[in-house]
Amino acid sequence: MIRINLLGQTRPKASRRPTMAVDTGGAMPVAFIGAGVLVGVLVLGFFYYTWEKQLTEENNKIKALQIQKTELEQTKQQVEAFEKQKTVLQQRVNTIEQLQRDRTGGQDLLDMVANTVSRTENLWLTQMTRKGNSLAMDGASASINAVANFITALKRSGYFQKVEILESKQDDKNQAVQTYVFQITAEIAPPQPAQARVANTPTLSAAKTPARKG
Repeated sequence: MIRINLLGQTRPKASRRPTMAVDTGGAMPVAFIGAGVLVGVLVLGFFYYTWEKQLTEENNKIKALQIQKTELEQTKQQVEAFEKQKTVLQQRVNTIEQLQRDRTGGQDLLDMVANTVSRTENLWLTQMTRKGNSLAMDGASASINAVANFITALKRSGYFQKVEILESKQDDKNQAVQTYVFQITAEIAPPQPAQARVANTPTLSAAKTPARKG
């Protein structure tokens, strides 16, 4: 439809509202920066959590090792106490064994040697000396067999663990009667029950000691 202006006045044109231009180019860097900061915070938080967790685990391990160390120190102290007690007991045992060995070297030992000599034919002792657990015997006999029988009897007595003859020879000083002189060493054995020694003692014939001429 065509409109005609009869008044001849110019109709003002309707004013248009100005439009604001939106600049999106400047907001993009800010968004990226914010996103980067957020990601950085998350990463740092993750590493901090992981590090704190590892630190807690290490602290727990250290505490466990300290507890184990304390227990080991207590065990070490107990072992040292047991070792000291063992040493004291061993000293007591050694003392008792020494007393028993000394008792063995007393009257019982002398009686055994005397009985062995008396049961060995044609043999007698001239000297007997003891040093510690070693017993030295000097004597004479009418034959070498008598010396061998005497050594065998000493070994079977149970009082000695080692018997050796050092020397056995004919006595040149006594020409009237054939005589052999000898030297014997015997190592005293640890004490045994009396029944065992009696069982090991051999039975020999009665002694026949030749008369010695002065």
